[in-house]
Amino acid sequence: MDEALLRSLTPSVLTILVRRGAGFAAAEDAVQDALVEAVRVWPADPPRDPKGWLVTVAWRRFLDATRADAARRRREDLVEEEPAPGPAPSVDDTLRLYFLCAHPSLTPSSAVALTLRAVGGLTTRQIARAYLVPEATMAQRVSRAKRTVSGVRFDRPGDVATVLRVLYLVFNEGYSGDVDLAAEAIRLTRQLAAVSDHPEVAGLLALMLLHHARRAGRTAPDGSLVPLAEQDRGRWDTALIAEGVEILQAALARDRLGEFQAQAAIAALHADAPTAEETDWAQIVEWYDELTRLTDSPVVRLNRAVAVGEADGPRAGLAALAALDDSVPRHTAVAAYLHERDGDPATAARLYAEAARLAPNLAERDHLTRQAARLNARRDR
Repeated sequence: MDEALLRSLTPSVLTILVRRGAGFAAAEDAVQDALVEAVRVWPADPPRDPKGWLVTVAWRRFLDATRADAARRRREDLVEEEPAPGPAPSVDDTLRLYFLCAHPSLTPSSAVALTLRAVGGLTTRQIARAYLVPEATMAQRVSRAKRTVSGVRFDRPGDVATVLRVLYLVFNEGYSGDVDLAAEAIRLTRQLAAVSDHPEVAGLLALMLLHHARRAGRTAPDGSLVPLAEQDRGRWDTALIAEGVEILQAALARDRLGEFQAQAAIAALHADAPTAEETDWAQIVEWYDELTRLTDSPVVRLNRAVAVGEADGPRAGLAALAALDDSVPRHTAVAAYLHERDGDPATAARLYAEAARLAPNLAERDHLTRQAARLNARRDR
């Protein structure tokens, strides 16, 4: 069973049903039923036209559900005649489907769940496992999201920035359970890039590839985090790096700079350095300046302070950090690092311990705790 094929066909099958008059929620349920049937039937009897087969089965499931529901009798006018089986239309409405799933009335978590289900073709159980929540909880989230967008006109213009935010949220979830969300986000973004020539789509894809290329070096055999400067660069995926750089260069050549392109440029400079010591920090600071002009994000300014500390020395980094609100996530961890580089291990150890208490996840907390213990042990010698 070619699961990748099924998932790649899901968006176009769903949009065909919607164009025929099915409501989004009912169409999505019918497509999921068709996917389940495909998993059961295809291994023994693979169809010549997989997309056409899915459209036919999904449409029949939609008709059955519609006719069985007395409250939806008014839809019978739309569905009295079943289209004759045959090759499915080649029109690709994937981009519209992305926009629908990233509708502004949805919360970010609901938009992510709906995108994974409707565009990604994942089951509710798979999404729940990936997010480590009960399946019933995820089912309610998906159901509410589908109800929200069911009344939205399918031809409504969408916001590329919102779609990209959703995909970036998926990517940042990384890996958990039986679904690799980072890899899934890359797959979905490749799919979006195939139907959109927006340079920020290419920028996000490049950023994902460049970050994902370092994945193998990010953790030690015991599962602990390995800081960028200490990673074994021989474990980085050079093919992904090359692809990411090529996509980024093509996007930058269009002279329509956006925040994802700027972030990708920073990631490319890290990936291009043979060693941590050879990193072009001065150029990274320049890209952070561009990124600050684009977003003025506190998190971007925090990362810029780190880069300034590397390019111009820890005192300069601490001065940049002092201008920021200390409630910004990871502010204390950055302060600890810069104080250590400035030769103040006592302050650094105290701040590492404080940062560990504020850490958003167990892996980061353990890393910061070890940093504090390392400095304290050095002082006790």
